[in-house]
Amino acid sequence: MCGGLTEVKQADEAVQNICDAMKPLAEQKTGRNFEVFTAKSYKTQVVAGTNYFIKLPCYGGEAVVTGVEDHHDNDPIQPF
Repeated sequence: MCGGLTEVKQADEAVQNICDAMKPLAEQKTGRNFEVFTAKSYKTQVVAGTNYFIKLPCYGGEAVVTGVEDHHDNDPIQPF
């Protein structure tokens, strides 16, 4: 469904690759260095591209970090 979030999915290699690419941008945005940056689960949202809610939303052709939240180990994935 366009605009809606999918159910939670277990992170796979493709999602981890997105996280690996976004790690430096997340570190820059937060001013912190993340020793561990491993995707565990994610949701997607189709809008004018695909947003990946791995705590690292991504859309369009070029991946960008639009926001970062941490300390949510056991919380459900939700947009922020």
